[in-house]
Amino acid sequence: MTTVVNKSPRLASRLVNGLLAIKPLAKLAKQQARSMMIKRAEQIGVPWSQRVQELDSLDWDTRLSQVQNLQLPYPDYYLTSFHAYEKGNLSWEAAFEVEVAAKAVHAKIWPGTNAQGDTRLRQSYHKVIKEQVTIDPQDILDIGCSVGLSTFALQDAYPQAKVTGLDLSPYFLAVAQYCSEQNHTQINWKHAAAESTGLADASFDLVSAFLLFHELPQQASRNILDEARRLLRPGGYLTIMEMNPQSEIYAKMPPYILTLLKSTEPYMDEYFTWDMEQAIVEAGFHSPTITFNSPRHRTVVAQVR
Repeated sequence: MTTVVNKSPRLASRLVNGLLAIKPLAKLAKQQARSMMIKRAEQIGVPWSQRVQELDSLDWDTRLSQVQNLQLPYPDYYLTSFHAYEKGNLSWEAAFEVEVAAKAVHAKIWPGTNAQGDTRLRQSYHKVIKEQVTIDPQDILDIGCSVGLSTFALQDAYPQAKVTGLDLSPYFLAVAQYCSEQNHTQINWKHAAAESTGLADASFDLVSAFLLFHELPQQASRNILDEARRLLRPGGYLTIMEMNPQSEIYAKMPPYILTLLKSTEPYMDEYFTWDMEQAIVEAGFHSPTITFNSPRHRTVVAQVR
């Protein structure tokens, strides 16, 4: 399908940007967004505080040393506040809260799913992939894998495949390594930038990105598409699960909620005004299919051209 891309943020979004340019208001919005998320998690039975305390009590030095590339330079766009964390993704606090935050954020996608909303969202993504990816991938790369929730889901969907999870945050990867140990799952974790992975040409059959691109400026997104094309073998697939800018939910979002959302997502305007479909074609893929897999998400599938 072809989507219509609005090249400029809507009026409500521009007004919100003006408010967030005032630092005390931006800080207050981040705090409020975080408080709402924690409250929602506890209300639906997700033990936010208990899980964070459990992870915080462990010894992380060894796991961090196992996954961290100390020579890796971080791109400027990554050295900013994400998700109400002043240090962004480069902190233990962010890493310890990914799982419980995902359950809280995705609890209300479908009525009545609550803590199972996150699992259902991942299942809806893999259902589309299974229907549209016509090969049996043996080597899969999960870019922007965070603490491995998307990576483990890919391994479950393709148990025969060798799966690699790649992320810029060594803190996230250390938690992913811990979860691998707990799940007895063999996954290769790589600390690298998605636009410059250091992996070999044509070494994967499937490159997947789950909720990555809305956290990127457009140039970084284009660079990542180019890198994904380089990494894929002939006939390979790029699959993306993302926020759907065409969803009425975002168009009708109250300004207050929009302010809280944008306070935690510094590149949301760039994502919402980006023509992803055209960028994928320009990177060397066939025109992608776009499937709305939830009331506010879309799955994009594109085969190497």
